[in-house]
Amino acid sequence: MNKIVKIAMLVWLAVPMAWAETPGPTFDHGHWGKLVSAYVHPVNDGKATAVDYEGIKKVQRDLKQYLTALSLVSEKQFEQWSKPDQLAFLINAYNAWTVELILTAWPKLESIKDLGGFFSSPWSKEFVSLLGKTRTLDDIEHTLIRGSGRYNDPRIHFAVNCASIGCPALRAEAYTGDKLDQQLDEQTALFLKDRSRNRVDGDVVKLSSIFKWYREDFEKGWHGYNRLEDFLLAHAKDLELSNSMVTKLRNGDADIEFLDYDWRLNKQ
Repeated sequence: MNKIVKIAMLVWLAVPMAWAETPGPTFDHGHWGKLVSAYVHPVNDGKATAVDYEGIKKVQRDLKQYLTALSLVSEKQFEQWSKPDQLAFLINAYNAWTVELILTAWPKLESIKDLGGFFSSPWSKEFVSLLGKTRTLDDIEHTLIRGSGRYNDPRIHFAVNCASIGCPALRAEAYTGDKLDQQLDEQTALFLKDRSRNRVDGDVVKLSSIFKWYREDFEKGWHGYNRLEDFLLAHAKDLELSNSMVTKLRNGDADIEFLDYDWRLNKQ
């Protein structure tokens, strides 16, 4: 092999690694977008989705390629992005690593909780290589997203997906910074329209337990919402609230209950 050919091969081999290490002002979530568009399917008139884990298992190499690209992003690079690009990156990372976790035991599990232990949960497993550290899923959600004080957006709870039927839908599209606001609005509306998880029964508003666990996030002043009731009123149409219920919520007189969470796997 002559010297020119050798140099050409070395340059060609270096290109993918250089691209992964230097994603530029934004990150290409194309691999993840192709996977979810092919293997995430709408159910309940699109208000929820089911995941074809068997199908993703067959192309797990593509998922691992995407996870590797995520892992190669440095904290310095991440900090150079806009907040929407950062948040889209973290949401996609959480969802992709969750699917990877499910595949470690697929098909011998009925719930993501099956992957936890007596004294630990699947969300506390250190297996995520992200921003220069080995992290847990909890670390992504509660430290990088919620705990950073940087994003302050309760709609993230309708985007991060815990691989369970009770969760808001895993979106069949990658989140991207340029479309993030629209995507989060759509996810919020779909979840609130799902009567299996959010509804009014008589004089009682029955909500997903997400609103109980993370109530403080909905009361931190995002868009001026200082009460959970304010958030619900802003989505009165999605929840199909009657005029009388709107008045009760506005006055703080509404009875709110939280439904049991369905931890069964969101499999197809």
